[in-house]
Amino acid sequence: MPRTPLAVALALLLPLSSLAASPVTDPQLPTTVVYSKTPQAELSLYFFYPQGHSPDAQSPAVLFFFGGGWFNGTPNHFRPQAQHLAKRGIVAVTADYRTKRQHDTSPFDCLVDAINAMRYLRQHADALGLDPKRIGAGGGSAGGHLAIALSTTTAPDLIPNQPEALANTPFHPDALLLFNPVYDNGPTGYAHNRIGDRYTDFSPAHNLHANMPPTLVLLGDQDNLIPVATAERVRDRMTELGVRSELIIYPNQPHGFFNRRADDDTMYQTTLQAMDTFLVSLNWLTPPTPPTPPATHPSPNP
Repeated sequence: MPRTPLAVALALLLPLSSLAASPVTDPQLPTTVVYSKTPQAELSLYFFYPQGHSPDAQSPAVLFFFGGGWFNGTPNHFRPQAQHLAKRGIVAVTADYRTKRQHDTSPFDCLVDAINAMRYLRQHADALGLDPKRIGAGGGSAGGHLAIALSTTTAPDLIPNQPEALANTPFHPDALLLFNPVYDNGPTGYAHNRIGDRYTDFSPAHNLHANMPPTLVLLGDQDNLIPVATAERVRDRMTELGVRSELIIYPNQPHGFFNRRADDDTMYQTTLQAMDTFLVSLNWLTPPTPPTPPATHPSPNP
């Protein structure tokens, strides 16, 4: 198949100092920032801060990408997980990026936006109170692909050189939180008809390496899009390369099982706990304080 052209014409970023910010924790900190102005739309990051966060906090951070097959979706997808992490002490960020339905763009444009979103966080880590050695990425389905692809993409023409303000900023995450992620875009993998011959550069499963960060993957064994065998193959290969790779398989769970639901949030809570445990193991979070047991009173003597 012919090589898919990559649209990289992006306008200059708005500087952090020019953005109006709501005084949530510190009046210097923005709750929303435009990180990129593309030909199709302005793209924003949405920030969720821990209580008392300030620019000198040096807190860990996680950048989330929504799912939707690079076709549709909204940054609100991971808002519940972001709010949870903020309460636990991590700066959580949800990213908007271009999609086929809304912007008539390709999966390659989605990757361009993901790279620039992470570059923005790294470039402004000091002003945002982030620890530059503890900036992770996460996401679900196609958003999980974007998160892991930040670690695996090396082809020069898939890496944007615009806007110039970000062009030389690293974009690799320091940890990965992946919810039924798209791994494999090869001939038998997901959306190969949209990726074509570029799968050799675009597909994370085909570009694993020894410098990838610690990775947590949460997957249901009834997922109709992401085979368990693919996840196990990626985990095993990462382990062979010396990369910490944890895979948790949840019985009888379909694609998207981790999403918060009004009628039953059992799996949402279960996956939050798994995410917390992983982040505690990395020293990004402290263990939760156990609840105080109720006071007991001795029974009066008969």
